[in-house]
Amino acid sequence: MALTDTSDVPARSPFLRVTERVKALLTGEHAAAQRMAGTAFIIRVASAGVVFLSQILLARWMGSFEYGSYVYVWTWLLLFGDIVHLGLPLTAQKFIPEYNQRGAMDLLRGYIYGSRWLTFSIGTLIALGGAGLIRMLEGSLSQNVAMPLYLACVALPFYAFSFMLDGIARSNNWISLAVMPHSLLRPILILGMIGAGFALGHKFDATGAMLVTVIAVWATSLGQLVVLNRRLAETVAPGAKIYDIKGWFAASLPMIAVWGIYTLLTTTDVLILQQFRPSDEVARYYAASKTLTLVTFVYFAVSASAGHRFTAYHVAGDRDGLANFVSQTIRWIFWPSLGAVLLILALGKPLLWLFGPTFTEAYPVMFVLAVGLLARAAVGPAERLLTMVGHQRICAVAYAGALAVNLIGCFALAKPYGGMGVAAATSAAFVVESALLFLIARRRLGLHLFVWDRR
Repeated sequence: MALTDTSDVPARSPFLRVTERVKALLTGEHAAAQRMAGTAFIIRVASAGVVFLSQILLARWMGSFEYGSYVYVWTWLLLFGDIVHLGLPLTAQKFIPEYNQRGAMDLLRGYIYGSRWLTFSIGTLIALGGAGLIRMLEGSLSQNVAMPLYLACVALPFYAFSFMLDGIARSNNWISLAVMPHSLLRPILILGMIGAGFALGHKFDATGAMLVTVIAVWATSLGQLVVLNRRLAETVAPGAKIYDIKGWFAASLPMIAVWGIYTLLTTTDVLILQQFRPSDEVARYYAASKTLTLVTFVYFAVSASAGHRFTAYHVAGDRDGLANFVSQTIRWIFWPSLGAVLLILALGKPLLWLFGPTFTEAYPVMFVLAVGLLARAAVGPAERLLTMVGHQRICAVAYAGALAVNLIGCFALAKPYGGMGVAAATSAAFVVESALLFLIARRRLGLHLFVWDRR
């Protein structure tokens, strides 16, 4: 057997190995995804800071009761805004890469144009129906939430529309245009308008704060639309359009089942707690919850850049590439999330005190919620992966099971245990969700979606 003479091969210095590693990160296969994740991460960090500051100031300026009423209505807007589009924004990361790869430009143009106006039209119809329902129930609603609920209906069509614009932009790798308007510019605008009003001596209640929110939602969505149209004019040549509406909804409805259930998982605690406890306690719980969930910007920053790449690997039949990329995204999510959770828990009491002295009562809630957040981070963007590769239905079943745990737990525990009760129910639901998604990915795709990869 011949042996290779390596005497003339110089050993690579540690500096050279580091240099090669950096070069690989900047120019390698995953470089685009890493840059997108980095951009989204920076925007999310800035957004988290602005949103956190705005919530502190709102709680201070409005008082805990009015602030609690406002976050209750805002939570309803988040819930309906996340589902009224019927999942069309979620299909952008599936259809846009697919149409581009197939060269089906007529379908691409039809999707870009048709999906936006379908989303806005559906949002408008749901908003009108919601306003009618509020009118019917107005006699049984608290006076401090009735008018804010009407205003939430005014914001709803543009709130849903911004999701569609987000999906189209991120599928074209325009991550700043996708994330910045609603994640950063909208809260800055809200904070600026309320701050200006406060400086002029105006005292904001829930209605005033919701009116400002409507203005911010409309303004940022319209601005995002203008910029997106300009970008699309440069990249998509004009021509015929084909509207595969049936095909779009065949993909979107299973996706919205998953996404809608997830949204319920993240909003049920506040909505149910409001039914059994006073607005002041809802405000304290919301402050603790949102302070801790600052860590989720890591999850969403990475997921924002990964969804369409899951589709690309799957369509290309590159199983090894998909497995490696998934493993990498999980690590990108879990370790920064763990560090952020530990830091926020260490600073929890001082952070809650910023909202007001009584808000520190909710500090123990943060430890309970941390368990569920870390469970989700440990399996990474499992839901996004499964929906992108065609396993939306079984994913929806997993989320339905987790939602059942959440609903039963919240209704059973909200009245006797308040915020701690709904926190325990929510955290348990996230653990169940993560375990089910892990099992589904292992059996359906043969992928080990866990931060400690056996390989």
